[in-house]
Amino acid sequence: MTDDIAGLSLTQVTEAIRRRRLSSAEVTGACLARIERLAPKLNCVRDIDADTAMAAACRADDALAAGNSIGPLHGVPLAHKDMYYRTGRISGCGSVIRADFVPERTAMTLQKLDTAGALDVARLNMVEFALGLTGHSEVTPTPKNPWNTDYITGGSSSGSGAAVAGRLVFGSLGSDTGGSIRFPASCCGVVGIKPTLGRVSRIAAMPLSHSLDTLGPLTRTVADNALMLRTIAGHDPADPASSPLPVPDYMGVLELGVKGLRLGVPETYFYEPVDSEVTALLEASIEVYRRLGAEIVPVTIPETVATTNGLTSLITSTEAAALHQKWIQERPEDYGKQTLGRLIVGLTTPATRYLQALNLRRQILDQFVESVFQKADVLHIPVMITPVPTLAESNLAANPGFSAFIAAMGHCTRPINYLGLPALSVPCGFTKSGLPTSFQLVGRPFDESTLYRLGRAYERET
Repeated sequence: MTDDIAGLSLTQVTEAIRRRRLSSAEVTGACLARIERLAPKLNCVRDIDADTAMAAACRADDALAAGNSIGPLHGVPLAHKDMYYRTGRISGCGSVIRADFVPERTAMTLQKLDTAGALDVARLNMVEFALGLTGHSEVTPTPKNPWNTDYITGGSSSGSGAAVAGRLVFGSLGSDTGGSIRFPASCCGVVGIKPTLGRVSRIAAMPLSHSLDTLGPLTRTVADNALMLRTIAGHDPADPASSPLPVPDYMGVLELGVKGLRLGVPETYFYEPVDSEVTALLEASIEVYRRLGAEIVPVTIPETVATTNGLTSLITSTEAAALHQKWIQERPEDYGKQTLGRLIVGLTTPATRYLQALNLRRQILDQFVESVFQKADVLHIPVMITPVPTLAESNLAANPGFSAFIAAMGHCTRPINYLGLPALSVPCGFTKSGLPTSFQLVGRPFDESTLYRLGRAYERET
């Protein structure tokens, strides 16, 4: 019974609780049982207070029984990356340096989930200060892939990917500065969205790069993802990057199909080079869209996009180094080598190079929008150009080609962060090793609705 409940999707379990076919206590108990059994194997849970979680579930059941107004996520257990602040609770950010940090305010995203009735049952492991694409951590436990624990989860929202794929919780908030939602979503075979920069408030979540940081959900299905994003999105005047644009009804577009939509497939950059196994799965997903009635159109990627992988890394390292400068000087020994190495690069980056990287964004975005979105409504590209790597490959000490390895991982994700565009990672099958892979759908600014529409159509068909 426990595994049957944990196997439900977020939308299914919210409906079951609302109709009182299941109680929040039953659902939360099922998740806690899986956490107790699987979290030690997957290394994805940082800490959990089971008694507090069950007490919150019982209060949710009492509120429903009393006929009180309930939110769209009433009584559903979620867990989030250990960088979302909650008043009075430790938020360690995957680090030794902030292992005892207790924030004085709660993240706006968590406040919105609280209002919607969701239960926040655990903190999830993450890459140290969110500075890593593989999920490897030198200072906290490295989460393992639920499909095969010899392989990476992807990072930096590594615990989120493992917890959702392992059916420990029904959804999780991660962050994405260079691919950190889409990598774990792809490696673990779940759905993840990097929203448009400005769609979701970043207030009281650990900052990494104020120019690039975005927050979003990882879930098991496209509908689950749409429900969570609809809950947390919206204007927040406290976040300078926050957009005042209204948030659409993402759930309302899910069953509209794809007929009449133009799906762009690039002729350059994103599809070169891509591993043959990954290519076969990507091509099969494109054929599904063709069969469903989408128009498949070739698009040309501007040559300047090839520079954006490096520009994203430069901006991230420089802005992160500015935040960490005091700790780098006073506590360098408390950082992992990979994290410290990237921060030191940021400290030594000339201001002229940093400003040039920022100033080029508008020019390259305009070129991209004109070249791609005049011909297509949505762009179809890989998340990763290789199959899921092993844990051994993600270890700096064991991989002399580590820098090239990381650059290859960021080939298709970092450019989207640099451009500030929305991107939805959708699972599309398994490689011969039995590990998942995904494509990502990239849209115009603030057009997450069309991404969900296309993602749901593929998911329903397959």
